[in-house]
Amino acid sequence: MLRKVPAMLLALLLATGLAWAQAEDPPPAEPAETGETAETAEEAVLMEEGVEAEIISESDASIINATIGDGMIAPGGIVVSDWPNDAGDALLVTFEPGSETGNENHTGYAVYRRTQGEEELTLVGTMEIDDGTEFIDGYDPDYIVESGVQYEYQVAAVYLSGAEIASDPIAAQEVAGGQIFHTGKVRVLVGCALFLGLILFYFHAAQRGIEMYLRPIAGIEAIDEAIGRATEMGKPILYVPGLSTISDVATIASLTILGRVAKKVAEYGTPLLVPNRDPIVYTIAEETVKQAYMEAGRPDAFDKDSVFFLTQSQFAFVAGVNGIMMREKPATNFYLGMFWAESLILAETGSLSGAIQIAGTDAVTQLPFFITTCDYTLIGEELYAASAYLGREPKQLGSIKGQDACKGIIMAVITLGILLSLTDIIAGTDTLGWLRNLIAMPIVD
Repeated sequence: MLRKVPAMLLALLLATGLAWAQAEDPPPAEPAETGETAETAEEAVLMEEGVEAEIISESDASIINATIGDGMIAPGGIVVSDWPNDAGDALLVTFEPGSETGNENHTGYAVYRRTQGEEELTLVGTMEIDDGTEFIDGYDPDYIVESGVQYEYQVAAVYLSGAEIASDPIAAQEVAGGQIFHTGKVRVLVGCALFLGLILFYFHAAQRGIEMYLRPIAGIEAIDEAIGRATEMGKPILYVPGLSTISDVATIASLTILGRVAKKVAEYGTPLLVPNRDPIVYTIAEETVKQAYMEAGRPDAFDKDSVFFLTQSQFAFVAGVNGIMMREKPATNFYLGMFWAESLILAETGSLSGAIQIAGTDAVTQLPFFITTCDYTLIGEELYAASAYLGREPKQLGSIKGQDACKGIIMAVITLGILLSLTDIIAGTDTLGWLRNLIAMPIVD
């Protein structure tokens, strides 16, 4: 019995080794049948190894190997036309679909282009099925369209497998060219003509001496009162022309108002203080004040130290102006121009000093601070209108009156559009829809 144990152990080891060998070394795959491609055999091996493989159907395989001669019809009827209302940098490519219509493997189209005379085609855009059969060439900045250049186009139907059935290259029937006038902006042209016409009309009316009514603005009417208050108290007037550069429109408007204020100050003999942050603004402000004293007939009363430069640092400038307020105790403070985060610091310090304050800016973010801390505030365009109100010059008055007339027309048109829309909604009609659509439609179609 003991002699049989080694034999039994040997047989057990042999059986175990044979089982391991069969588990580790699978039998070789059977040879592929006649006509089977290498890809199919390779997919079979992958499937046996547990790897998912995409099997190409017969329809996909036919698409991959298909050519136009095999019955596939490429997109045709390519028509290239100049894209309207542009600068000559776009072309419209339209085409008719081929045999890909209704094919579930069809994914879209590819548009190729080349300059006439070249051999290589460049892909300039792709389209999905839902994009239709129109393509605007030139919108992609990587593939610009040059004005006056003759191009050739080719359109290919793209399938899920990546295959493309392409048409023959077709020479473009038109070349790109720019247009002088955008036909979608006719209403803008009409509006500009109406605007300029009204301004010129009021120009001539003002020059003929016709009295024009301008709605009163409290902040502008209070300027003379504020200057008179400072004169009666024997205290100076502080004028801050903003913290921006001369390139800012608000700064130019502020310097215009400074000239009017300086002329009044020269007539009354009131001290004037004009601190500046920008060197160029400082130079122009000094000349503006000097000219105002000359117009008032008192050039000898001009003090060149009344207009001075502090610093270009934002909050260092504010600290310097605040120091002037606390030392000189001006009776009137003007803050007219462009301001930023320093607006509340300036206005709050001036309020604590007991001065009457008039502010004006087109900075929307700073208006709330001026409104809450100053006695009068010029909001937005009121700052630009202040010089016309103060100077009463015919051209400036005509400009203001013309702008007000244009605003009145715009308000009337908007009101009419609202009434027409409400009438149609309530009555359920569309009798005046053409007029409502004319008012509400976008400027560029």
